Amino acid sequence: MHFMVVKKRGLYLFAFLSLFGLMLALWMIFKPDSIPVIGQNGEKVREIHMVTGEFKSLTENGKEIEAYRWDPGTIFVEKNEKVQLKIFGVNGKEHPFMIEGTDIKGTIKKGEETTVPLQFKEEGVYRLICLTHPTAEKSGPMIAYIVVD
Repeated sequence: MHFMVVKKRGLYLFAFLSLFGLMLALWMIFKPDSIPVIGQNGEKVREIHMVTGEFKSLTENGKEIEAYRWDPGTIFVEKNEKVQLKIFGVNGKEHPFMIEGTDIKGTIKKGEETTVPLQFKEEGVYRLICLTHPTAEKSGPMIAYIVVD
């Protein structure tokens, strides 16, 4: 008859390595690409944060030029994914906007955060357009792209 002698230190090492392996396996299986938040009815909704920004410069003859931008300029969402787009107004008094191809409209005001609920049923590229700065002649174009896959 053979007996196996296990020391207490060996049991602790085995338990630690087993627990570490289990935690690593669970992290690899369930690691999120982004942190979801819980919506009002208990469903998971992804938050994407955006800000308004401004660039200013002087030309050689002393004329001031400026351009307004959304930052980030491109966001990616999945088809049918529920997203809360949270836009904080940093530069410019206000930015009335629309999302091309949708009925979504609103206004971003300096110093305030505006939440825009998004859920696209069709794949494609949708443009978030500031109606005050749609072209270079109007200190733009202040356009962001929402890519839906």
